[in-house]
Amino acid sequence: MTSGPSPAGHRSGFACLVGRPNAGKSTLTNALVGDKVAITSARPQTTRHTIRGIVHRPDAQLVLVDTPGLHRPRTLLGQRLNDLVRETLLTVDVVGFCLPADQRIGPGDRFIAGELAEVRRGGRGTPVVSIVTKADAVGRARLAEHLVAVAELVEADDVVPVSAVDGFQLDVLADVLVGHLPPGPQLYPAGELTDEPANVLIAELVREAALEGVRDELPHSLAVVVDEVVPREDRPVDDPLLDVRVILFVERESQKGIVIGRGGSRLRDVGTRARAGIEGLLGERVHLDLRVKVAKDWQRDPKQLNRLGF
Repeated sequence: MTSGPSPAGHRSGFACLVGRPNAGKSTLTNALVGDKVAITSARPQTTRHTIRGIVHRPDAQLVLVDTPGLHRPRTLLGQRLNDLVRETLLTVDVVGFCLPADQRIGPGDRFIAGELAEVRRGGRGTPVVSIVTKADAVGRARLAEHLVAVAELVEADDVVPVSAVDGFQLDVLADVLVGHLPPGPQLYPAGELTDEPANVLIAELVREAALEGVRDELPHSLAVVVDEVVPREDRPVDDPLLDVRVILFVERESQKGIVIGRGGSRLRDVGTRARAGIEGLLGERVHLDLRVKVAKDWQRDPKQLNRLGF
């Protein structure tokens, strides 16, 4: 992290986006930053790491911390992801609570509202902004009804409806979040969009591609680890190639077959889609080698969780 100059009135700090799974947090992060720094999926519990997206403005630098969805955990992995969110809540300047407009307030939202109330009772007084996501997905009457329900659910400093799809009120949300930041200098160099290591982003891109279009046979039993990223030897200077080797871990042999597909067709499709994102990230041509291995019940095994980076 590199501090920069601090113009008069400049603000800087961290905003944590929380919400139940599939509340639109990662999509919102990408929209605010203006680039893809967090993976998105229609499946719950997609984000496994805190991804920082950096919003640069003349008057401020807003660092977005995208977390796993807070939920009632059923596995050791779930407990660790929740602990990660709680730790993050204690270190940020403002919390954005994402509540999708196209879904009614449910037990998951009430669970998170209770967690946020505990944080505020803890004495830090961290500001909370209720963010009604996916405003484009409903009509005005339904949106108004949802805003009332959100206001009753949580005692927030602000309530902002937004749409990451069509950009509705994204600038308003950015202004509101920045308004809760303390005065301070740039925390990251101009132009830097995330401080996540390249290997983490590569793994997330592969995981996103692997989750696309799968049915319920493949729950979130998928972990992705980058084995190595090395330049191919004996390549012309003007035509380099990177060898990227990635391992996808599942919990059962049946899931391995789902990921690979008939005759390897699905894994090839995963590689094609992931490679495009990885080449955009690294700025070089990539040969992507994907391997699928079974790590039985890794979500419940402390040793395997540690080995896989959780």
